[in-house]
Amino acid sequence: MHRLLLLGLLALALPAVAQTALVPGQPLDGNLEADGSDTYTLALEADQFVLGHAFQHTVDVVVTVAGPDGTQLRAFDDPARGPELFQFTTDAAGDYTVTVTPFLGATGAYSITLDRVEAAATTPQGIVRQQFAALDRDDSPGAVVAVLRRGEVVFGETFGQANLTHGVPYTLDTPTNIGSTSKQFTAMAVLLLAQRGDLDLDDDVREHIPELKDFGQTVTIRNLLTHTSGYREFLNLLGMTGQGFEDETRPEQLVEIVQRQPELQDAPGTVFNYNNTGYGLAAQIVERVSGQSFPDFVREAIFEPLGMTNSTVRADPTTIIPGRAQGYLASEDGGWREARDLGAGLGASAVYTTARDLAKWMDNYRTATVGGPDAIRELTTSYVLADGDSTDYGLGLFLDEWRGLERLQHGGADTAHRSLFWYFPEIESGVVIHTNSPSGPGSVTDIAQAFFAEHLAPEEETDAGDFDPADFDPESFDAFAGTYEVEQVGLNVTFRREGDRYYAEPTGQPEAEIVPIGPARFFIPIVGAELSFDVEADGSVETMTLHQGPGFTGRRVEVSAEAAPLADYVGRYYSDEIETFYTIALEDGALSLSTRRMREPVTLSHANGDAFTGGTRVTGVAFERDDEGAVTGFSADNAGRVRGVAFERVD
Repeated sequence: MHRLLLLGLLALALPAVAQTALVPGQPLDGNLEADGSDTYTLALEADQFVLGHAFQHTVDVVVTVAGPDGTQLRAFDDPARGPELFQFTTDAAGDYTVTVTPFLGATGAYSITLDRVEAAATTPQGIVRQQFAALDRDDSPGAVVAVLRRGEVVFGETFGQANLTHGVPYTLDTPTNIGSTSKQFTAMAVLLLAQRGDLDLDDDVREHIPELKDFGQTVTIRNLLTHTSGYREFLNLLGMTGQGFEDETRPEQLVEIVQRQPELQDAPGTVFNYNNTGYGLAAQIVERVSGQSFPDFVREAIFEPLGMTNSTVRADPTTIIPGRAQGYLASEDGGWREARDLGAGLGASAVYTTARDLAKWMDNYRTATVGGPDAIRELTTSYVLADGDSTDYGLGLFLDEWRGLERLQHGGADTAHRSLFWYFPEIESGVVIHTNSPSGPGSVTDIAQAFFAEHLAPEEETDAGDFDPADFDPESFDAFAGTYEVEQVGLNVTFRREGDRYYAEPTGQPEAEIVPIGPARFFIPIVGAELSFDVEADGSVETMTLHQGPGFTGRRVEVSAEAAPLADYVGRYYSDEIETFYTIALEDGALSLSTRRMREPVTLSHANGDAFTGGTRVTGVAFERDDEGAVTGFSADNAGRVRGVAFERVD
């Protein structure tokens, strides 16, 4: 349930001309314009640990760090308000830069503070303590970090508070909301019912929820669990109405959302599009087929057989969970406020569990105590799309390889809580991290490397093989240059070259340099991701692919230099699907989109033709005209998880 897809991967900044030195303990105030950035410098030695934060008073920021050679090292972007934590460890001495840019063209005030500069830890325990130093306080939300092996916690460290009101510290036995990491339990619940003969993963979902709309194509239970149903993502759709994650949402609203959807976004089984609607519907199927509540079924069929005595599925955000970690969000005055869990989270989220209990669940991938080998095989087998491409996602789990080891992993983000679950079957070990705020700064890769170094293959920055970037012909990049529409996330990315240097620029974000690692393949250093251009037999290039997770495809589009007169778009629009009015206004030379429930308007930036990019609630808008050229409506997207919501002009 994380908000960042490609936006987070490519929200990268280049250092600005004007730079200011950061001094430990001395806050600096900043104010960002939509197309601006602030860059700060730090003179550092090799093997130093740096911790700081940019406090987001009235603007959501992205913080990037670059090394002495200008290579971008890390990007940080999680909470929209409060502290945006950043931290890194230096490899070489020199001047490092920290660049602060607005997220998606936002504007407003922030302050930045360098909290700590010290020698980098060298022991696994020291590395963990340094990674979570920002939360090691009595007045801060907290975290749990645990290394697990064969059902046991072999290392555990806790930080901060599970409850700030009562001063209750985090422990290894504190039940915490693990967000989307819960999905593997939902998948197992469905598999257990399939083993009993009560359903089949290839059943039409309407066999079990008949009131769902018939789109003329079969959506199966397997499609729900593999994010290939074609249904709208309910969180993004409700966000478009102005509803917040903490607002009350009823589980039956998931059915209502599907009923009002005019058509499937994609044919079932053809496109991986991460989708919480599917997992919410899967939980409803478990209830209808089993005759039990979803929390009761999971408790009796999974938690109890594994001895997970401190694990619970929270039925709704008001259900009491004894000893649980309260979730917290940063308040604009600099403190913390209590956060309400996501409504309608059953199936997609809502599991409260502990590090010790997750050790038992993780070991079930080895022992198959619950579900047996067949269920484990189903959970850990990647789904294959209709075109033969693998999604690298099984049932409730991402499947990949890291540093030479097979990895089963999932992350979770509820309204406030965050979690990470990494399991390496070959060494029967893994790492889990829980936090009760979005501000947990720790790097799971650094922690896994510290504890499992002897099992890991040497780290490689790219898979360039024998390719020498010096052999790349700069002029060959001209065939790739241009703008590509990444429909899955409602974003355009423009590629250009300047001599023998190459850049990618997402709409509304600064450019990021990319490095050739093949004749048509490039590396994005800051995120460790690769992208490739698809060259046709005649040498033309119409598509590009970002190779991360299930992959994102961009198609070349022609971009007009200027938008039509902005006054053409001003007006009031209505969507019958989401029963919402939008007002498009023109102020200070820019278009904004608003609805009554949104706290702040969404600034629209011209992309091409009648298409504009937006912000977190509405990431893209494409206006439509009649035969006379008058604007009659538009279709709106949200991060690719919701595409093509129709709005008609009403004035």
